[in-house]
Amino acid sequence: MSPAPERDGPKRYPPLTRALSVAALPLAPVFGLLLSYMLFHPPRRPHHKGPRDVGLPEPEELRVGIGGGKQVHAWLCPGDTDRIVVVGHGMGLSKSATLGHAKFLHDAGYTVCLFDHRNHGLSSQDRSVSGLSGKFTSDVLALVRLLRSREEYRSAKVAVYGFSFSTFPMLYSLRDDDCEVNAVICDSGPGLELDPLFRNFIDAKVLPIPAALRAMPARWALEGTLSSAGVAMLRSEWPPPVTGRYADTPLLFIAGEEDRILPASSVDGLAARYSHAEAHVLPGIGHLQGLKEAPEKYTSTVLDFLQRAMG
Repeated sequence: MSPAPERDGPKRYPPLTRALSVAALPLAPVFGLLLSYMLFHPPRRPHHKGPRDVGLPEPEELRVGIGGGKQVHAWLCPGDTDRIVVVGHGMGLSKSATLGHAKFLHDAGYTVCLFDHRNHGLSSQDRSVSGLSGKFTSDVLALVRLLRSREEYRSAKVAVYGFSFSTFPMLYSLRDDDCEVNAVICDSGPGLELDPLFRNFIDAKVLPIPAALRAMPARWALEGTLSSAGVAMLRSEWPPPVTGRYADTPLLFIAGEEDRILPASSVDGLAARYSHAEAHVLPGIGHLQGLKEAPEKYTSTVLDFLQRAMG
C-alpha cells in the first residue's frame, strides 16, 4: 500500500516564509475558495492530438445535450456494435489525454466513445458552484442514453471508464436505475473519503499555491477552506451505497502504489465495500501513470476485466 502523502510542516520552510505565512493568513480562505472553484472550472487545454494521431479511425463527432442549452463533445470510434466503452479523462485535461486507452480498447474490438466533461475540452462552460457531482454525472448518463437510443447500439453492453476526478461521476452513474451501465472501470480513484483528496492536491503540489500559503499557519486556513468548499460544491452522498445497481455491477479499480493524490489504501477501502468489485495496485506507479509505465500489465488487467464483465 502507498503511504499517506507527507504533509508540509513548518520545519520545511525558512523563517521568512513562515513570517510571510502569518501575514498571509487573512488571505488564505479567499485563496482556498478560488482554488476550489478552479478545480472544477479549470483553464481550457486544447486537444493536443486527435484519434488519427494514434491510429484510430476518423471518429464521428457527437454533441450531446445536457440541459440549459449546454452540450458535451464526444468522439465516437465504431467497433463491435454489441460492446461500447465510454471513456472520460482527468481533471483539467480533455479527451485527447486518454486516446492511448481508446486505442488499445478499439484494437480489442470495442466501440469507443471519448468525451470532454463540461468545463473541459470542447464541451460547454458551466459556471455553477453547487450540485457539481450530479452535473458531472449527468454528462455520463446523457452520453450513455444517446448511444443506447441508436438502433445499432440498442442491445449493446456499455462500460464507463473514468480517470482520477472522472472516476467519481463514472461510479456515481450507477445511482440512476434507468441508465444501463454494465461495468465500471476506475483508474487512480475514487477514494473512500472526499476530504483528504483536497489536502492531497496541496501536498502533491499540483496546484499553483505560493510558498507562504503552503506553510503554517496559512496552510491550515487554506486547507480547511479548500476542503470544505470543494465538498460543498460537489454536494454528493459519498461513498455511494452498496445496494441497487452497486450490488451486482462489475467494478474494476486500478490504483498506483505511489499515487499521492488518491492513495491505493483509499481506493482499496472503497472497493472493499462492493461485492462485485476488484482492485489492482500497480507497484511503483504514480497518479494516472499505469498505461504509460506498465502498459502490458495495465492493458491486460482492463481487457481481462471487460471480457469477464461484458463478453
